[in-house]
Amino acid sequence: MAVRRERNASEGGTDEPAHGPNIDPWACDLHPQCRTARRKARLPPMLRTTDCLPLVLFAAAAIAQDAQPGREATAASSRRPNAESPQPQGEVRSTETKAVDARRDAGASEGREATAASSRRPNVVFVLADDLGYRELGCFGQQKIATPNLDRLAADGMRLTRHYSGSPVCAPSRCVLMTGKHPGHAAVRDNQEAKPEGQWPLPAEEPVLAAVLHDAGFATGAFGKWGLGMFDSSGDPLARGFDTFFGYNCQRHAHTYWPAFLYDGKKRIPLRNEPPVPGSGKLREGEDPADPNSYARFVGSDYAPDRIATAAVEFVRANAARPFFLYYPSVLPHLALHVPAEDLTPYRGKFEEKPYTGGNGYTPHPTPRAAYAAMITRLDREVGQLVAELDAKGLTGNTLFVFSSDNGATHSPVGGTDVDFFASCGELRGRKGSLYEGGIRVPTIVRWRGVVKPGSESARVSGFEDWLPTFAAACDAKAPAGIDGISLLPTLRGEEQEPRPFLYREFAGYGGWQAVWVGDHKLVRRQLQKPKQATTELYDLAADVAEATDLAAKAPDRVRSLQAILDREHSASPTFPLAAIDGTTGK
Repeated sequence: MAVRRERNASEGGTDEPAHGPNIDPWACDLHPQCRTARRKARLPPMLRTTDCLPLVLFAAAAIAQDAQPGREATAASSRRPNAESPQPQGEVRSTETKAVDARRDAGASEGREATAASSRRPNVVFVLADDLGYRELGCFGQQKIATPNLDRLAADGMRLTRHYSGSPVCAPSRCVLMTGKHPGHAAVRDNQEAKPEGQWPLPAEEPVLAAVLHDAGFATGAFGKWGLGMFDSSGDPLARGFDTFFGYNCQRHAHTYWPAFLYDGKKRIPLRNEPPVPGSGKLREGEDPADPNSYARFVGSDYAPDRIATAAVEFVRANAARPFFLYYPSVLPHLALHVPAEDLTPYRGKFEEKPYTGGNGYTPHPTPRAAYAAMITRLDREVGQLVAELDAKGLTGNTLFVFSSDNGATHSPVGGTDVDFFASCGELRGRKGSLYEGGIRVPTIVRWRGVVKPGSESARVSGFEDWLPTFAAACDAKAPAGIDGISLLPTLRGEEQEPRPFLYREFAGYGGWQAVWVGDHKLVRRQLQKPKQATTELYDLAADVAEATDLAAKAPDRVRSLQAILDREHSASPTFPLAAIDGTTGK
């Protein structure tokens, strides 16, 4: 895999080999001066003097093209835009710079957005909720929690109603998303911590989504929870294609929303929480559960999601004039129940409540139902902020925006949650950690104006591994060989697309699972870490989406055909074995 180089101009470039004249300097990562021109130049790169041959030729060709009569209208659509920057007094403004100014006009019309969309490759924004259930958005049937921004996003785009996360828990789900490989082939197949901090890292040899887009010339930033390897490990996000990272590296650290610090790159940034709020605890003996003061030590002042949301918006502003990939793995609404008072206010007194005093994981809260609802509405507001910034920069028509969740809703009453009260998974069986539908079918929305039909939906089976080839195809980037994903572009465009031949999942945790979907049929194997207790179940999701009626005994031939896929798609992992298959001791 090509890893982003970190040399700068001060290191010199005389030892670097020359390259040919057909290299676009926006994609050149060989010469320090190319990177400097892209990132720091106050003038458009085409007007700068440099010893980089492709940049000189690019500038000469662009200036000659601009000098031709009638070329003003096509100049912006024929090249990628230059970095946004002020013009020195008296400097001649290029037609490309004028096009950038037009695209960032806050009042850009849909017609102008359509023009912008055709002028360069689309930006990609991927917002990943944490433990959000299939029915927890208004546009997916939620009745008690307000999600107006996501509902508008769905009305302006497409709902994917049979989309499956990479795994039923955090880290392996993210691994499938980043690598384009299903969990029978992916390297990370369960949550596993790596001391002293962080999770089991992505292996260095695995090509990942961020690197694919970075190598294609995109600015890349991740904001939120990483969970795929600590800095300076093989899973370091800054070594895997991201230019920028801000947030939590470790999943356990992300259990508190008022921590002592976050990471800006590899640097710890202190937050004004003195003391920081822990991610677990309970009321002390003698503290009154009905007294709000009993919960005071579980509330901080510097809310981490505020910092993360601000950093993400700043990334959009800083890269508005060039293609970018913004990965936003939010920590919301994962436990603990931490939410500022102003977000909680709309839900106070709205539900019958029983204070959660702790003792069943995470931290206490006097109004746990209100807190959980407020966290989801808070997530919705953060999405609205991103959408508003894209609108303000005139980028809406040129941005492929995806919202999804890393797995299904958590188990109640863990941490004071009550997902049954909210019907968080609706009619679906199972929760987080399960390969039944409720643990892995996730609410997913795609908006791409001019491409995705507003108010549309697709019930085609798809999964997290499909995003890497989808984004590569949409952005004219090269997807790596050996992945399992299938591009969703035909579906997003409203075209007929062949049904997925199969979708495969496995999970080493929660007793050990395998599942495969083929058409309406689904085969589930569970308790695979206890071979004598392993079971095999068959469901017809068209007739029984709740997975209430096991058909395995009535359809042995169908079981055998689906079992053959399970056997074929599982590759043994010494780190994350399935005992019933691999003959080793699993979790």
